[in-house]
Amino acid sequence: MTRPPLTLHLAAPRGFCAGVDRAIKIVELALEKWGPPVYVRHEIVHNKFVVDGLRDKGAVFVEELDEAPGDRPVIFSAHGVPKAVPAEARAREMIYVDATCPLVSKVHIEAERHHQNGLQMVMIGHAGHPETLGTMGQLPEGEVLLVETPDDVGGLKVRDPEKLAFITQTTLSVDDTAGIVAALRARFPAIVGPHKEDICYATTNRQEAVKAMAPGIDAMLVVGAPNSSNSKRLVEVGRRAGCAYAQLVQRAADIDWRALEGIGSVGITAGASAPEVLIDEVIDAFRERYAVTVRLVETATENVEFKVPRALREPA
Repeated sequence: MTRPPLTLHLAAPRGFCAGVDRAIKIVELALEKWGPPVYVRHEIVHNKFVVDGLRDKGAVFVEELDEAPGDRPVIFSAHGVPKAVPAEARAREMIYVDATCPLVSKVHIEAERHHQNGLQMVMIGHAGHPETLGTMGQLPEGEVLLVETPDDVGGLKVRDPEKLAFITQTTLSVDDTAGIVAALRARFPAIVGPHKEDICYATTNRQEAVKAMAPGIDAMLVVGAPNSSNSKRLVEVGRRAGCAYAQLVQRAADIDWRALEGIGSVGITAGASAPEVLIDEVIDAFRERYAVTVRLVETATENVEFKVPRALREPA
């Protein structure tokens, strides 16, 4: 049977960012250095395939530090943790390695600096997300107020409207965040913003690639996990940019082939915690059903690399 023609528009950049790559390496090097088991507080990154692979090598994932024994190393996830977590690890005399993405750590440092200057913080982020919890946990209770939408800005009760600063989660929609920032500046003209955008380069680049791709395709698939903030934002960005059918899939097995019947072009991208092997798997699934032509949609080149902690590069 002749396979119908299909053009796959492959976004670039896509998939792993430098922070995710570093966090995974930290777990792998910790297993090499100390042997299994090594404990990891929360999923190291939001991707089941990655987490399962590290679990197979001897990583044990826990939600809270008290689930980890005191005599084994523990790693903090790429999303960052409240200050109370490393403080507890030190009190228990645990070996711990912080795999927080350096760009998330930058936001933590920024919040601390503003706090020392007497400013109350407004954080733009998603309630309950590990990164939001970690960032808000850098400062005392009440010092960071959370907003998720422009409407939330109207309900803010601040200590002093003249002494405010805002920070953001690193994995938000660039466009959504701009609307919330505009609402903050309209209500609090004196509010201080970050010197440089808090939304990370990888989130921004992946969203820009989707915007470039979306108007010219019939459907778009985002490879990523349902609990991955940056992956879910890519789906939203694709729909807003003109692609009527944009869906999140974890693996090729999740593709709804019925929904794709009769189409001529599909865009493929991946969230920052999705490995390239899963993208290849999706492309192979299309090749089994269609006569595929792949077209690269490249909007930026990434060459960022973050070093792992020196302790992991030294012998045990």
